[in-house]
Amino acid sequence: MSADSDPVVIVSAARTIIDFKGPGLAGVWTPLVRKEWAAPIRSDLGSGCVGFSRVRGFPARPGGRLPGVRLLQGTHAPLCAQTRCGGRLRRGKAPGRRSPAALGALSIALAFPSVLGSFNGALSTVPVYDLGSTVIREVLKRAAVAPEEVSEVIFGHVLAAGCGQNPVRKASVGAGIPYSVPAWSCQMICGSGLKAVCLAAQSIVVGDSSIVVAGGMENMSKAPHLVHLRTGVRMGDTPLTDSMLCDGLIDAFHNYHMGITAENVANKWQVSREDQDKVAVVSQNRTESAQKAGHFDKEIVPVFLSSKKGLTEVKTDEFPRHGSNMEAMSKLKPCFLTDGTGTVTPANASGINDGAAAVVLMKKSEADNRGLTPLAQIVSWSQAGVEPSIMGIGPIPAIKQAVAKAGWSLEDVDVFEINEAFAAVSVAIAKELGLNPEKVNTEGGAIALGHPLGASGCRILVTLLHTMERKGGHRGVAALCIGGGMGIAMCVLRG
Repeated sequence: MSADSDPVVIVSAARTIIDFKGPGLAGVWTPLVRKEWAAPIRSDLGSGCVGFSRVRGFPARPGGRLPGVRLLQGTHAPLCAQTRCGGRLRRGKAPGRRSPAALGALSIALAFPSVLGSFNGALSTVPVYDLGSTVIREVLKRAAVAPEEVSEVIFGHVLAAGCGQNPVRKASVGAGIPYSVPAWSCQMICGSGLKAVCLAAQSIVVGDSSIVVAGGMENMSKAPHLVHLRTGVRMGDTPLTDSMLCDGLIDAFHNYHMGITAENVANKWQVSREDQDKVAVVSQNRTESAQKAGHFDKEIVPVFLSSKKGLTEVKTDEFPRHGSNMEAMSKLKPCFLTDGTGTVTPANASGINDGAAAVVLMKKSEADNRGLTPLAQIVSWSQAGVEPSIMGIGPIPAIKQAVAKAGWSLEDVDVFEINEAFAAVSVAIAKELGLNPEKVNTEGGAIALGHPLGASGCRILVTLLHTMERKGGHRGVAALCIGGGMGIAMCVLRG
């Protein structure tokens, strides 16, 4: 990469709700796209948009105004979604193995996660590329970027079986971006959405692109069951394979569920069942408090769903469980090790969910020419590999490396967003890094909000930006563990 003093910035970001309610609710809600979304996106570009939102939960209220900030925004999925407004991030430095100064700063001008739906919940019937189209369309609209101005679209997507040829390309075209603009996906399991942002920044830094839409999408509810019949079968039953498990949740090296890797971490780092349940209760309670305090309100863009009773406005995330407490959680049985030694339960693990998230990135000079104030500067990022059997500790080396590249110490960081794949993992990471729990996942994490595999990386980033804006934080770190034994982290600077 050539040296470049003109940093890359993120000017818009959004996500859909994380959806998962269980089989009993599948098909209850049928999303309805708002009338104004049906018009060509170019008709909405003239006035621009102030404020940024991430789509969350159900339809939500419009994003709040951020005085003096013209934001490039992200969007939500077409069905059930809320958009959350994130905070401004200013100039940043480029990531990579070289020093930030050598690469040029990468900035986030606007960040929006989509609403996140529960498994077999409100978003369960929505094709994943429609979730992607919704967030792409909205981030471009709010950023006042015409579809033909986009150089490239890069999305994380994990469970692609049965979704058709290149679902990200379908999402891109569905959002009104011309056929002439390339679109493609990256697959890094849980880290896919954040890796897509890294790839977008790299594309801009090396001069291949000028404006990139990056993010992630996933509809875990629609992951199909598979059967191998190419060469025929012998007499007898033929088993079906759950693609959600084999392609997303089963370790490729040891052939066991991610939950077993969490049990391995709990055993090695001496994390008790009580410790895990405490983390889960805190996550749920923080999310509940944040919702009741209206911390998410300005991030949310309403989505209207049709039902037998007419139109319904959805404006709350589906997955959080209000009123969670230790007594109730302690009654749940371990679900991965059932021999009396298990500690991981459905309550202290992340959810199986649906959702999408997107951001818009460009160089600082481009944002200045458009009158945009970046949300944040991308200072550095890093990825690391660990033993697959304890994949959950992947963020430990990734965070250390990213923070070192940024020239920071862990004490310098104001806010951490670290994906709560499992509570056992969260405890081990905090112990190993010596993190202040008051700085980590202050609005709750994936245990409460959910974990749509391909989208979570970008959702984590958007949540980080919003939290930094609300709390006045300047330095933030987003990180995730990754199935197969990896971790990824990104450092961002605001103000």
